[in-house]
Amino acid sequence: MKSNSQKNTEIRDQIKKGLDLTFKKLLQLKRQTDGSFVFSVNGKIKKIKAADITE
Repeated sequence: MKSNSQKNTEIRDQIKKGLDLTFKKLLQLKRQTDGSFVFSVNGKIKKIKAADITE
C-alpha cells in the first residue's frame, strides 16, 4: 500500500504533466493565430510573441 507521501508525489507529477501539455497546446494555438503572451516580470509587463518561445 502506498503512503500519503507517495500518493501526493504521484498526484503532483500528474498535475505537472497536465500543465505542460496544456501549455504546449496553448503555445501551438497562439503560434497559429500569431498571438502573444503577456507576463509580469519583477513588476514590469512583458509581451512576448508566441513564435519567439522555444519548447
